[in-house]
Amino acid sequence: MPEGLPDVVPSDGLTTRQRRNRPLLIIHTGDGKGKSTAAFGLALRGWNQGWSVGVFQFVKSAKWRIGEQTALETLAELHTSTGVGGPIEWHKMGAGWSWSRKAGSEDDHAAAAADGWQEIKRRLAAQTHGLYVLDEFTYPINWGWVDIDDVVQTLANRTGQQHVIITGRRADPKLLEIANLVTEMTKIKHPFDEGQKGQRGIEW
Repeated sequence: MPEGLPDVVPSDGLTTRQRRNRPLLIIHTGDGKGKSTAAFGLALRGWNQGWSVGVFQFVKSAKWRIGEQTALETLAELHTSTGVGGPIEWHKMGAGWSWSRKAGSEDDHAAAAADGWQEIKRRLAAQTHGLYVLDEFTYPINWGWVDIDDVVQTLANRTGQQHVIITGRRADPKLLEIANLVTEMTKIKHPFDEGQKGQRGIEW
């Protein structure tokens, strides 16, 4: 792909501009480190373009705060006060999604995941965000908490200019089939292999 030119130009009747601006479904999967980190990097780009960004963290505890959350929420405050960039919302599953304020427990994570997906569906229908980061969303799908066929149908038929990024290991083949961009993070070496625990600025 020299000089940014695609290797193939399909005969789909679209102009170069129309094809360039199609919304993307992006999957970051694999056993290697960096899936969420790369997704949050795209969220920074979206903010810079003035897009509305919605981050939905599945699986992670609501008590667990990562560095990207603080950074993006700071940018959201900057947008609110100055108009620079775009609005950002950050929601975590665990002790209840921020829109429901319900106390969560180990027993109702499946229900919380389903509730999160239903909220995302409502936002997609309303075209609320230009970019959705569904962090670790492959896990509730693989555990049967969220119906894969419903996810595929919803994402494949979403309207407007809405980009969606899904992260997590073992992405379902049905997701990979409808995705426009799939990256598999492959672990070659990791400090964990040498008994080194996660550290500030690298893992959070």
